[in-house]
Parts: sequence; structure tokens; C-alpha cells
Amino acid sequence: MRRFPVSVLLLLQAVASVSAVEQQVLEKDTDDITTTSLSPAAETEIVQGTQQWAPYQNGWELVHEAMAEFRKIKTPPHRKTKKQNGLFGALFQYVAKALPSLRASAPPQEQHVVPVISGPLLEGVKLLQQSADQNNTDAIYLLAQFNFFGNYSHPRNFKTAFDHYYRLASYGNSSAQHMVGLMYATGLGDAVERDQAKALLYHTFAADAGNTRSEMTVAARHLSGIGVPKSCETASKYYKRVADKAMVWFRSGPPGGMALSPEAYRLSDEVGGVYGEGASVVSSGINALKASPNSDAYAAIDDVIEYLDLMSQKGDFKASFNLGRLYYEGQRGLDRNVDLARRYFAAVTTMYWRQKDGRTVDQPKPQLEKYASKAAGYIGRMWLRGEGVRQDFKAARGWFERGVKHGDAQSQWGLGIMNLHGLGIPKNVSRATELFKASADQDFSLSHVALGALHLDQGTPDDLKIANSYFEAAARWANIEAQYYLAEMIHHGVGRDKTCGMAMAYYKNVAEKAEPLVSSWTEANQAYEDGDYELAFLDYLMAAEQGYEKAQNNVAFMLDPTQSRLPLPAWVKRLPPRPALLQNPALALIYWTRSAIQSNIDSLVKMGDYYLSGIGTEVALDKAAQCYTGASEYFQSAQALYNLGWMHENGVGLTQDFHLAKRYYDQALETNEEAYLPVTLSLLKLRARSAWNTFTHGRINSIRDEPSPKKDWSLSEWIANFLQEDNIYYEDDYFYDDGTIAGSDGEALGDEYDDVDGVVESLVILGLVGAILFLMYYRARRQQAHRQAEENAARQAQQQQGGVAAVAPQQQPLPQGPGGLFAQPGGPGFAQWAGGVVGH
Repeated sequence: MRRFPVSVLLLLQAVASVSAVEQQVLEKDTDDITTTSLSPAAETEIVQGTQQWAPYQNGWELVHEAMAEFRKIKTPPHRKTKKQNGLFGALFQYVAKALPSLRASAPPQEQHVVPVISGPLLEGVKLLQQSADQNNTDAIYLLAQFNFFGNYSHPRNFKTAFDHYYRLASYGNSSAQHMVGLMYATGLGDAVERDQAKALLYHTFAADAGNTRSEMTVAARHLSGIGVPKSCETASKYYKRVADKAMVWFRSGPPGGMALSPEAYRLSDEVGGVYGEGASVVSSGINALKASPNSDAYAAIDDVIEYLDLMSQKGDFKASFNLGRLYYEGQRGLDRNVDLARRYFAAVTTMYWRQKDGRTVDQPKPQLEKYASKAAGYIGRMWLRGEGVRQDFKAARGWFERGVKHGDAQSQWGLGIMNLHGLGIPKNVSRATELFKASADQDFSLSHVALGALHLDQGTPDDLKIANSYFEAAARWANIEAQYYLAEMIHHGVGRDKTCGMAMAYYKNVAEKAEPLVSSWTEANQAYEDGDYELAFLDYLMAAEQGYEKAQNNVAFMLDPTQSRLPLPAWVKRLPPRPALLQNPALALIYWTRSAIQSNIDSLVKMGDYYLSGIGTEVALDKAAQCYTGASEYFQSAQALYNLGWMHENGVGLTQDFHLAKRYYDQALETNEEAYLPVTLSLLKLRARSAWNTFTHGRINSIRDEPSPKKDWSLSEWIANFLQEDNIYYEDDYFYDDGTIAGSDGEALGDEYDDVDGVVESLVILGLVGAILFLMYYRARRQQAHRQAEENAARQAQQQQGGVAAVAPQQQPLPQGPGGLFAQPGGPGFAQWAGGVVGH
């Protein structure tokens, strides 16, 4: 009997708790309280984690009141991206900076003044603090976000942010555990000491709880061996988790998957690389942008859009189609705008099909049919996916059928998808397969994926081989779904050999392509363009911890105190001092190293610079030489080769050797032609030092000529070298202009006969020499016979005059002597023989 009242009380308490939870969730849905609205880096899984371990929390009313206060704050709009200035624009900026401002200013303050918050922000923070005092997890998390990211211009306080995150992480919240791991990994704001072991511990806790960003972070650390031994299996396991989530998210979109617009890029690429245009690997040598001055390769996207729009207004259907593609696909600096894209595509189709009856116009322009069919494919795709319009399978089918009549690959794929899944039409797999094959023959990646999936479902060895070939063809176009299929086949050993490294690489690519799901690239880029470099740095830092090489390069580039630009006096630049958050060379070296591990050559050279100059670390000349040597392999970095030459010239970290220094300088010039001026000046100085060293009999190895090996050639080797030199002479561009005519395949006509022509010419020359020798021999024989006849005639005349009746003695042949057929020099007949040869 005593247990009955207790049971009733417990039941009433449970009912009250459930009612409170339902009321809380309804109000949250109504007011749209999400951490994402406050910070781009916040994740929305906080509410789910809260409901799991705390069904009812005190102070949630205060959180709603705080959110109401924050809505009163007007956030500044994003500033438009500035166009890249040309040469005269840059000169004008420098001149404007050099002119005196004629305004008085106080000396700069050494200490950073913390801004004072007021108004709705102050009231909202007070309410959140009151709620946090009641252990409300939403309030604790929001306060941590405010102090970390500086939302609504709240002053950043990393120590306070860490305290809030650490408090929330102890409750088991995965988002807070991720942030604690981030702060232990980076030591931001000196809130905590950098500790990679604790960072890995908290990230592992968060990853096991399902936090996507921590899963990527743990995978990246096991891949590169950051604070843990390298393990391909562990990295592959965590990357597979993220890739599985990415594919679920991608396939949750309309037919064809979610639209992906890559946002990841390197900040240094905007200025030609970390060493500037022409000095970095990304902008020199084989990577140099070799375009004519009149090319649009150097044009800003705004200028391209303006030019294409002008040509479109003049009736250029190619410009209209290209504008439609740009707006439909989108890119960095140009947001997707499907409404404008459809308008430009419609402008192309109306030039070819009449709007009233859909019939083809009379005498269309050349190539209009091709572009109109492609535009029809895009319009049909919009109706199929419901992009900018209400999803309508009937309208999509009409546009696709127009494109299919003219062989458009996208229209064939779209109509195939409708037949495969029965979208608005009866399901017909055989018809879908035919359309997919016709589209795949035109190398359309989405059709490759569809065909690969159909063959993969069959499961036979032959079908698996065919599926693998289709997926590899689509992966060439960086198709995320094809890369996921390949990763799954390799991971499970289905139709492919099980290879951990290759499977992990595909999983990593799939995970990193799902940027809206797993990273903060969009917010980071927007903050950087708006001039909020500290917020951009924090967002890039989070992506860098997840293993994005481009984000690692961006973090190091923003922290780099030795950016290679034109050094100007302080009175000319008058730039504001860098924030304390961006003054961390030790952290810059860490991310240069991680970027270099992922095969970034410029980052590897930067590592050498830091070790050489002792930036962010102690001077380590041996490590600097190793970095430069690794970057100079296969002649990739002219900067690394030049640095090695400088080290050999001055004996810094390497043996002082003028001859080796010259060799490295020459290789630097051979790798990058734009290094002509610095290499030439360095060689002049080096030769002067080498000459003085030789004159004074110094112990340094001076510059000397390379020894040329001498060899006694046989007849066959002599002929071969003769023919080779002959070919080199006739192929010299200095004597012959390269004005060859190319065939339809792009190859020069007659190139395959060059070697044959050289051999024939040599044989003709040898034949002429042989003919001359034969004629000389024949001439000598004729002269010898003529002389013998004259001598016989003279003898007969003497016998007749002397009345000698005796018979003349038998004639003996003239002795030829030891010289053979030709008279010997100094002999009795040599003068007559030579005179006969020359005279005749």
C-alpha cells in the first residue's frame, strides 16, 4: 500500500516532464532556435544531444527571451567582392597610400581594447548567463559560441569559450567535445596549452558519438600520423562513416542528387602562390598560365558576365547558353541563380523552336540546333528537379524529348532517369538503358554512373567489370557518386582487389566534396571577402583540422609573417597592425607541414624557409636542406633549387662549393625561365667569388668546366654519330622556321619520314662518292690504254723508216709498279698522270 502513492507521484512527474518537453520543442520550432543562425560553424545536433541525456532543462524560457533580443540586432549585409585591379589600379592605390593623409592621429595603443557590449546584445547575454547558471545546455553552448566566434560583434574570449565548451563536454555533448579537441589541437588564444594527445581524445569521443567533423578530424590524424601512428585502416573506417553520411545527404535531394558548388580554394592562388606570380610552383614552369594578353584567362568573373550579357543582348546564342551554364552551375564568386539560368536557356530555345507550336524556325543559324538542344536539356533538368520552378514531370519530358531528337546527352540521361524510376511515365528499364548508353557514348558522367549502378546490381563477374569501367569513366569528371561506388567496391573487394590506400583516398574525396554538410568553407570565404579575417581564420582552421589541404594552406598563409611581396616602407603602407590572433608563426609552421604532407610543394619550400630563418621554431639548417631537396626533386620548384644554390654558395647548412652552387642556379633557371634576373645576378657574383678563390688558391671548390669524355669510335659508331649530328642540324629551329602544316589529328604532316629522309640523304652522298671513285678509275684506265697505243704507233714508224725488215719483238705489257692502278707520287709517270686528271 505504501508503494501506491509513490508510484502515482512518479507517474504524475513523468507526465509533467513529457508535457514540458513537448512545449519546449514546439516553441523551439516556432521561434526557429538553431545554433546555425548564430554561427556558421555551429552544428544543429546540439538539441538532439540535449534531449538524449536531459529530457527537461530549467531556464529554457530565458533562452527564448535572449533569442528575441538578438533578433533586434541588425546584422550588416555582406559586401560585394571587389574586382581585381590591374596594373594602373595597383599603382594608383600605392600612390594614394603614399600621399599624406593630413589628419592627426594618436600613437597606436599597445594593448587591445576590449569592446563594450550594450543594447540588445547585452540583455541577451545576461539572459543566457542566467539560464546557464541553471545548467541549461543550450545557453551554455550559445555563450561558448559567442565568445569563440564573436557573434553579433560580441568580443572574443577564448578562455571563457573553452570553459563553457569544457563544461558542456563533460555532459557528453559531441559538439562541445569537438570544440574542446579543436582548442587543444591549436592552443587558440593561449586558452589552453597545445596538447595533441588530449585533442585526439576529445575528437575520438565526439566521433564515436557521431559528430561528423570529429570523424573527419580523427581520420585525417590517422592518415597523416598527427599525434598517433599512421593507420590506413582506422583512417578508412572514419572516412567511410563520413562518406556514407555524405551519400545519404546527396541522394536525399531531387533526381540527380544535391547540387554541389565547390567553395574550397587557396587564398595564395589569388596572388600567384605563396611566393607570388612566377615564383611559386602553382604559377611557374609547366603550371604557368600561358595566355595571350587579349585572353579572358585573366578576367574577373564580373567582367566575363558583363561581356557575355552584352553579346547575348545582340543575339549571340552561344553567349546566352554560356551565361545560362554559369548561373546554373555556379562557382566561387558567382552564386547559383536558376531563374536567370532558365531565362538565358529559354532565349536560346526560342531562336530555334517557335513558342506557339514548337516547330523549328525556317533557316536557323549554323550550330543553333546543337546549342538549342543542350539548352532544352538544362530546362528539362530544372523541371525534373524542381529548380526555380514547381516540379513537373510532364514539362520535363517535353523538353527532354526535344533534346533527344537532336542527340543531346543530358536530355537522354534525363529521359532515362524518368523511365528508370517511373517519374510521370511507366517504368521501362530497357528503354532507360538504351538512353543511358547513348548518353554515355558522349561521355556524360551521370549516365556512366547510372549504367554502372545497373550492372553492379546484376552481380556477375562480367557485369562487375563493366560497372567498374563506367564508374572510372565518371570519376574522371570528379563525380561524387562514382567515387563512392569505387570506394565501396575496393573496400569490400567486389570486382576489385581490396586496397586500403585507394579505398581510403576515394572515401576522403567523397567526404570533402560534401562541403555544405561537413565544413564551413562558404562562411569562411564570405568572412574573408567581407574583411573579417579573424572569423575567416577560425573557419579555415576548423576545416584544416578536418584534413582539407587547401584550408591548411590558407591558415598557414594568413599566419605567415614573411609573405613574399614587394617590401614597402611603413609610411607608404600604413596598414593596421595584425590582430594578435593572426600572430602565431609556430602554428603557421604546423600547417605548412601538414599541407606539405599532402604534396603541396610550395608549402614544403616554406617549411625550409622557417627552419632556415628560425621562424616559429629553432634554426635547423639540416631540416631546411631536406625540405629544399625534397621540393627540388624532378625540377618542381625553382625556388628550392635557388635556395640550395645559395646554401652551397655561402656554406650555410651545406658544404661550401661554388661548382655545386652554379649547378643548382643553372637548374633553377632551367626549371623556371622567369628566374632569369635573380639567377643571372647570383651567377655574376658567384663567378667573381670563384675567380678570387682560384686566384688566392682557396680551399673552396671553384667553378670548373665539366670534363668531356673522350672515346675511340668504331666505324659503325662514327656513322651513327654522323647521322645523329646530321639530324640535329636539320632540326635546329634557329635555321628552320617551324611552319609545318598539321593534319586532322593535330600532328604535323611528314614527321614520320624525318628519320628516313636523313638516312636516304646519307646513302645518296655515299653513292655519289662511289661514282666519283669509279669515274676516276675508268679515266685512269683509258689514259693508260691511250699511252700504250701511242707508243706502239711510234715503234712501228721507226721500224718503217729504218728499213728494218725484222719482225718486231713481242710487245710486253707496261709494268704498273707497286702503286697499282694509280701512279705513285715522285714516280716517273706521276706528273703526266696528275696533269691528265686535272687538265681533263
